[in-house]
Amino acid sequence: MAKLRTLVIVLGDQLNLDAAAFDGFDPALDAVWMAEVTQESTRYGSSKQRSALFLSAMRHFALELQAAGRALHYTKLDAPRNAGSLDTQLAADLEHLQPVQLVMTQPGEWRVLQAIRAVALAMNLPLTVREDRHFLVSEGNFADHMRGRKALRMEAFYREQRKRFRVLLEEDSKEARPLGGRWNFDTDNRNPLPSAGLDLHPARYSTPPDRITREVITLIEQQLAHLPGSLEHFAWPVTRVQALQALQSFVNARLPLFGQYQDAMWPDEPWLYHAHLSAALNLKLLDPREVIAAAEQAYHAGQAPLASVEGFIRQILGWREYVRGVYWMQMPAYADLNALDAGQDLPAWYWNGATDFACLRDVIRQTLTHGYANHIQRLMVVGLYALLLGVQPRQIHAWFLAVYVDAVEWVELPNVLGMSQYADGGLMASKPYAATGKYIQRMSPYCKTCRYRPEQKTGEAACPFTTLYWDFLLRHEQRFAAHPRMALQIKNLGRLSDEEKQAVSQRAAALRLHEVGHDTLA
Repeated sequence: MAKLRTLVIVLGDQLNLDAAAFDGFDPALDAVWMAEVTQESTRYGSSKQRSALFLSAMRHFALELQAAGRALHYTKLDAPRNAGSLDTQLAADLEHLQPVQLVMTQPGEWRVLQAIRAVALAMNLPLTVREDRHFLVSEGNFADHMRGRKALRMEAFYREQRKRFRVLLEEDSKEARPLGGRWNFDTDNRNPLPSAGLDLHPARYSTPPDRITREVITLIEQQLAHLPGSLEHFAWPVTRVQALQALQSFVNARLPLFGQYQDAMWPDEPWLYHAHLSAALNLKLLDPREVIAAAEQAYHAGQAPLASVEGFIRQILGWREYVRGVYWMQMPAYADLNALDAGQDLPAWYWNGATDFACLRDVIRQTLTHGYANHIQRLMVVGLYALLLGVQPRQIHAWFLAVYVDAVEWVELPNVLGMSQYADGGLMASKPYAATGKYIQRMSPYCKTCRYRPEQKTGEAACPFTTLYWDFLLRHEQRFAAHPRMALQIKNLGRLSDEEKQAVSQRAAALRLHEVGHDTLA
């Protein structure tokens, strides 16, 4: 039997047959290594929905590898000799596989990369880590973009990529001019749903669990029953074929109104006009190029308006590529940033939704049921409350990484620590996303069924978001007094009497002790 030349390491978010790790793969000399390990689910308490998605997608991809004639060494979660963690399992398997070298595509998490490098070093094996060409912008490209710039700003990066890849540009233009005369239609895409709601909106594309997924669900309920959430409604795409069908469903049914209502929220309606494709993208079941092309083609075919198409493409070509660049440029120090000196514990009800705050209750329970919330629910409901409360950044980071099916650290960490919590001091966002409960009232009907009033900052009926907003300004008054985008908000503190300021601080203190909002009957 020929000696194993190359062992290709494939992780749970690297499920694409054309990954760089497979370049030069010879079925006669090389093999693939994959492993399901408990630690990747228990490190942060990964929700049942997230764990099931990763494990089912991995098992389906294993079949694709075998069908492609690629020898595979795969360890299942319940295998007798499962070592429990990626590094220990890899080390154990290397002992008997004895490859000449290791190859992998760059992981989506700095910790994982260091763990695998440590195993390779300990085993005295060369490890080649190849650029992840799933992404359009390499680390080198991002570094070139940032060279000479004083601040990280997504808009400049996004426009540069539009020009570089000639996306939504006038075809006959010698200069790179955007279609419609504008690079960004964000101001057109901030509408709430009509006050009466929508009589009809397209159903979510769902994939009923097949035999493999049902086996995974049973396994999780048996071995990882303590994880948060439920699997009753699991219906995520777990194969490339299913992901492509989900993409087409979005383009046909929801993209036309995506832009108009992308910031809207509605109780008990998790899906609305969103794409629900981020998990498939982040597991590499979809390529961002084909997603961008499908949206752009819909515009040129007259199937979707430019504002919707541009808003969607900005999320893929702009924001998604940008946050990955920030992650790898700033890690590992980025994970420890805490510019606002936040030290509050995350409320325990973030793990079960047992609160009488209507918006938070709905979003958290939806999250635990489906592993999903749209970007505004994440940023301006669960994220905003944590920011205003002053939650320790690592705690809210761990929660986001655990509960959402699309969470991989390269995308989750900058979005949470930078965009949501301002823990990086403005590296990602030009100002904290601090707002009162009136923002939630404007973008949803949550407040209609809530006992708290968004226009009140003090008293028993005061909305916690509003109370904590004013408390946030009071606590950080000196920090932001000269901030060009916060100065007006800080100036508004002058409208509060000393008695009002004291009442705000007292009620905020009660919220931090979780004396307000916990619903024992929920």
